Amino acid sequence: MNKKANTVLFMLGATILNVLMMVVIFLALMLLYAWIVPGGFATQAGQIIGIVLFLVAIGLTYFLYHKMIKLISKKWNLDDYFDPIFSRRGGSQGGAQKKE
Repeated sequence: MNKKANTVLFMLGATILNVLMMVVIFLALMLLYAWIVPGGFATQAGQIIGIVLFLVAIGLTYFLYHKMIKLISKKWNLDDYFDPIFSRRGGSQGGAQKKE
């Protein structure tokens, strides 16, 4: 397999893992809130707290995903297996324009 195919498969797998992590974290936070405050979702404040828990789940998922990818890339040298996702344009000058 070439680097581009490895990159595409890794991104698909990572996206699926990221969404699953978010769902699990969100459900865990909802269950924890429902356990702490019985009947708490029946009120208007409970609905707002549900939205806040969803946003917290997104933030926590991003944090955990970022740490996990850092750990994996440190343990295995991923640059050998994957193409860079965002490549520089403009050559080796980092996008600087050439003077004529």
